[in-house]
Amino acid sequence: MRKSNIIYHLINAAIFIILEVAALNMLRHNGTMQGIWLSKGAHAVMSAVWGGSQSIADYFSLGKRNDALAQENFDLRLRLAQLEAVSGAAGTDIPKAQGTAGNYRYIHAEIAKISNNTQHNYMIIDKGSDDGVTEGSGVITGRGAVGVIDAVSHKYSYARSFRNHEMSISARLGRQGAVGPLNWDGKRGDGAVLKEIPLHMAFEPGDTVFTSGFSSIFPPDIPLGAVGQAKIVNGATYEIEVTLFEDFGALRYVTVVNNLGKEEIKTLEDRQ
Repeated sequence: MRKSNIIYHLINAAIFIILEVAALNMLRHNGTMQGIWLSKGAHAVMSAVWGGSQSIADYFSLGKRNDALAQENFDLRLRLAQLEAVSGAAGTDIPKAQGTAGNYRYIHAEIAKISNNTQHNYMIIDKGSDDGVTEGSGVITGRGAVGVIDAVSHKYSYARSFRNHEMSISARLGRQGAVGPLNWDGKRGDGAVLKEIPLHMAFEPGDTVFTSGFSSIFPPDIPLGAVGQAKIVNGATYEIEVTLFEDFGALRYVTVVNNLGKEEIKTLEDRQ
């Protein structure tokens, strides 16, 4: 395009803009209705801009809100554990040691990395030996037991996920029922199998499966999942499908639980 044509188009565009501004100005000063209409239009544009900027600000503040909610949930979980410990020991004051309830210490943590797509899944959390985490500690949420600490550095810990074929949890069918090993089924993200349940035990689909407390890792009565279908194995015991409550694909915040009597229990076992 020649230089003269470019100048010609620029002049036409400038004249158009000047005429539009003049027309809007005349409308504004020519009548009350036109002025109101223009004011509403300007306010609508300002509202849209302000609303958009506020939505962006709200979006970037979600992380802080999630952190605050996670801490609040941890505090409530700890308080509940403390009250349950007190109810089991009449006349005992609520524990004063920070983060402790009964014979367990609770440590709030965030997942730094997690694996969910193999048969040997794991997670790395942002708490380590400097924070009181030790090997053999359990990893829990308000919706289940999700792992066991296998290795610890100063600031991080490596945990074997429940979604790992090498992981098993001692679980109870209901709060008063039989106890058996609970394992991931290796197929579904929320699938598990409860084994070695005696045939005389009565249960219904939808019953809750809890941690038994018969290990030195997890406290008792943590809800794990709901009972599904069952089958008889070798004519002797039930094998029960369990749908886990925890969504491992959405995990972010966890609680590390350390049995304060674990070493004493291990010492007694080693003597036998």
